[in-house]
Amino acid sequence: MIRRGRPRFLPWVLVIVAAQPRLWAQWPQFRGPDGLGVSTATVPLTWAENRNVRWKTAIHGRAWSSPVVLGDQIWITSATEDGRQLFAIAVDRQSGRIIHDLKVFDVAQPQYAHPFNTYASPTPVIEPGHVYVTFGAPGTAAIDTTSGKVIWQRRDFECNHYRGAGSSPILFENLLIMHFDGSDHQFLVALDKRSGKTVWRTKRSVDFQDLAPDGKPKAEGDFRKGFATPHVLTVAGRPVLISMGSKATYGYDVRTGAELWKVVERRSHSPSTRPVPGFGMVFVPTGFDASQLLAIRPDGTGDVTATHVAWRVTRGVPQKPSILLANDLIFMVNDTGIVSAVDPRTGDVVGRGRIEGTYSASPIAIGNRIYAFSEDGKTTVFEATRELKVVGESFLEDGFMASPATDGNALILRTTTHLYRIEETKK
Repeated sequence: MIRRGRPRFLPWVLVIVAAQPRLWAQWPQFRGPDGLGVSTATVPLTWAENRNVRWKTAIHGRAWSSPVVLGDQIWITSATEDGRQLFAIAVDRQSGRIIHDLKVFDVAQPQYAHPFNTYASPTPVIEPGHVYVTFGAPGTAAIDTTSGKVIWQRRDFECNHYRGAGSSPILFENLLIMHFDGSDHQFLVALDKRSGKTVWRTKRSVDFQDLAPDGKPKAEGDFRKGFATPHVLTVAGRPVLISMGSKATYGYDVRTGAELWKVVERRSHSPSTRPVPGFGMVFVPTGFDASQLLAIRPDGTGDVTATHVAWRVTRGVPQKPSILLANDLIFMVNDTGIVSAVDPRTGDVVGRGRIEGTYSASPIAIGNRIYAFSEDGKTTVFEATRELKVVGESFLEDGFMASPATDGNALILRTTTHLYRIEETKK
């Protein structure tokens, strides 16, 4: 059973929403070329440690950042377990050989990071000649992908991430855009990607504090922090930055940072996913605790909580894995393995089932199939249809916390210890 809000506006499907412009082929950012977790690759249905593994490379440190792929390079970040050393690593996509292993930052006094998180969880973003890595407040850097030289760096953003950083950066035109949602400060910033200088900085307009009977903030950090990655849509001919803070989803003018609208959500907090557009809407899971999936019309002005939420789903919504739009259905794989298919037009749950395992990594849609990666190293492949039909299962030795990438006819998978190229190999 789901709870749906009846739309207060008609016809909501007339808003034209285009996905963020494709950066490059391959996999240049968190959730791929369009930021949607959808690939046109042709990859194996199953694999094992001794089958369909072209190469396997050990990666030092502890990190949940996902791989990005461009040209002949795969880039990831890593960190020592104590967070005192932060790294950017480049791997040759054909051989698995490590090309660059760069210590980008030393951190004398690392912030606290929850044991479930790491000090290198944000995913890099790459373009020809440059890769941009961030570790949140400890530092952000632009790196020349050929020489490995750091072009510029910023270490002046003050933000207590409270349980560790997790938001990944994106590129739009000449801007590198990042979230800083912590227990002390909540803002987003756009840097000139060529120089690292600030172009604009915008403070969140919703700063939630749950007050205890004595008037002091209660659980302040959890209700103020966030881990989400932003996304750019074209709404009625104008690019709009869709950005999820801890207690609200916002639309901003991407070139100036001016707030256009917001939807305030007080039942859950700290979203970890990336928005998904479609059918004139933008779909956002609201985070931890009472997570909901909201369908928001992205053309409003001001506080549009009461007017621009078309529907909401209250059961089976993921807290950490991102959602997918495939075959005109929204697919959710939540943290406990519940799979839901949702009609994006109405919010009706039209299919539900369960796969084994617990999930933090985001699933990926390849053709008419969904690939889901569990924390114990299992990959479950099922058809992108209303009825849950599992068509393949695979295991690797260590679990998945990082989300996958594709490259041609290969999957690039990061487990907790290794980087893999999964590809059809000769028997």
